[in-house]
Parts: sequence; C-alpha cells; structure tokens
Amino acid sequence: MTEQVRFPGKVCLQQRVLPDYRAPFFDALAERCQGGLSVLAGPPRPEEAIQPAGALAVARLSPAENRSLFRGAASLWTQSGLLEWLAREWPDVLVVEANPRYLSNLTARRWMHAGGKPVVGWGLGAVPASGLRAWFRRGYLDGFDGLIAYSTLGAAQYRALGFPAERVFVAPNAATRPPRQMPARDSLRGRRLRLFFVGRLQERRRLDLLLEACGAIEPQPEVRIAGDGPDRARLEAIAGRVLPEAVFLGDLRGESLRAAFEQADLFVLPGTGGLALQQALAAGLPVIAAEGDGSQQDMVTPENGWLVRPGDLAHLRAALEQALALDERGLQAMGAASFRLAQTRFNLDAMADAFVAALRATTRRRT
Repeated sequence: MTEQVRFPGKVCLQQRVLPDYRAPFFDALAERCQGGLSVLAGPPRPEEAIQPAGALAVARLSPAENRSLFRGAASLWTQSGLLEWLAREWPDVLVVEANPRYLSNLTARRWMHAGGKPVVGWGLGAVPASGLRAWFRRGYLDGFDGLIAYSTLGAAQYRALGFPAERVFVAPNAATRPPRQMPARDSLRGRRLRLFFVGRLQERRRLDLLLEACGAIEPQPEVRIAGDGPDRARLEAIAGRVLPEAVFLGDLRGESLRAAFEQADLFVLPGTGGLALQQALAAGLPVIAAEGDGSQQDMVTPENGWLVRPGDLAHLRAALEQALALDERGLQAMGAASFRLAQTRFNLDAMADAFVAALRATTRRRT
C-alpha cells in the first residue's frame, strides 16, 4: 500500500457490471480512501459471459439491478437503487462510468451536484466525431468535474472534445500488483518459440489473423491460446486448416494462468484488449499488440515489443518474423524491459495512486 497518496474522504463508484478481474483494483483503491469505498454494480447478461466478482475484500459492494432499453450498439441502461445507494452512503465524491448510454448516471450526477459534491467520469476516451454527435458528447462530458482515462490516448481524446486539460487524468489500466521477481524461463535451445494469448474468444480479438500469420511463417511457433467464448469453434476450424498444432487451453485462472504466462516466450494481442497486456508485462514477456483503445500505445515500446496496425495480416506477420529472428538474449532483454514497465508504471498500485491523485485534485477544485 502506498501511504503517501490518500484520499481523505468517502468515495462511491458506479459500475454497470463488476468483473472479477476488477476486484483487486477496487480493494487497492479502498485501502487509500480514509472514509471508505462503496461500489455499486449489477449482474451481467448471460450472453456477455462475464465472470462477476462475488465480493470485495476491502471495498463495500452494493447490488443494483441493470435494465436495458434496447440491445446491441443502440442499448441504453438504467440501474435501480442508485439514488438510494448515494443517499445511504453520502459520499464526498462519486465516480461513474463516462458512458452516455447509462441514463441513471445523469440523474446521479444531478443529485451530487445539488449537494455541491463532485462527480468524476471514468472511461476509455471518446473516439473522434463531428457534427451533432460531437456536440452531444461535449455536452455530456461538460457535466463532469473531472475525467479519468485508461490511457494517454483516451485523455487526449477527452481534451480534443474541449474538456479542460487540467481536469483530465490518466490512471493506466492494470490487473496485478507490482511484480517482485522476473520469472525464469526455459532455454529456447532445441525447441520452438512459445507464443501465448489470453482473453475472451471473440471476433474482435482477431485471433484468426494470428493463426493465419503463424501458419504462414517458418519456423512455425508453438501457439497456445487461453480463454473461451463464442468465436472458439470458428477459430478451432481455422487452426485445423492452417495451424493444426495450435493448442486451445480453455479458460485459465489463478495459478494455471500464471504458469501459462511463465511458460511462454512471447505474448501476442492481435485485436482489442488491454489488461492481458499488462499481465504479460508483469510476467516479463516481449509483446506484440494491435493499436486499440490506447493502452497498447502506452505499454508497448520499441524496447519491449511491436505495435501493429489493426486488421493488417501482413504487418502482424512481419512483427512475428522479427520476433522469431531474435536470439534468446534479445528476447530476454525485451522481456526485462516489459518487466520494468510493470514494476514502475503499469500495476495496480500505480493505477490506484493515479486515481486518488485525480480525486484529490477534483475535490479541491470543486470546493
């Protein structure tokens, strides 16, 4: 726990859904809130296949009921019990997901402001827009006292919409504490490079590109894929055609997932994602990642990996060929660079500290 960065009051934090991988962050944040942290979240829809956190160890978890008013990209959401939760907890600051489709958050924001208390939005950023859409986004974001982005790109997007730069903060996305010791890895002598991916198997992960690229290069790496999801059957069919030796490990967690990271030589994220990339840094792995929500641009440097253009098979293949051309010492040096980033910049403690700094600055400005 970082003693020098503390929030002196009480914090309420809203989430539509609380995935199990977020629980460690909320507990780390709660340790830094002297008045406590209360989290409101509802259950995921069955088709989302999100594993929710059943409980929090330090923060308090309050249940809500999520109600959707449409489906797909046009979905709108409300959460019952939100105002009752705020009245019961009476926080000094409220943090909500900065998503205009969550209609209840607008009501909660007005309730907090009526009491002279600040509201902070937390989100990925805001993709460039024009016309009526940009006007609507600016109006929605202007109602926040501060904005916290996952990445420097997300923060830049908020500023580009006209939100004051001094009220935009970055809390780098993370899922693990600062790692203490870099894992030891098996020698590459006499075996193929072990390539690893972990995440939900969805089309947007672009694992089809990874399988196609690995099937077209020589020598072919050993490909291990951890995770499950609606795209698994299609991916297994592609692998059967282009890379029959690819191994689908299924959903791994805890010690099994840690072991899979430590047995790998290279981590590849060919589509969207972020938290798995931070876990790869903490495991001391070189990384290849597609430019996505902005986290990738922060976590991948020329010293520890390669950024590739989204959806570009040739670019992904070229990065893989460069990685396979490195000797063991070169891969180890890149893995060590990843490990240093996880120790110093991309970990739960750094994320919680940045969050608290944003809350302190926002409440000072409001008062």
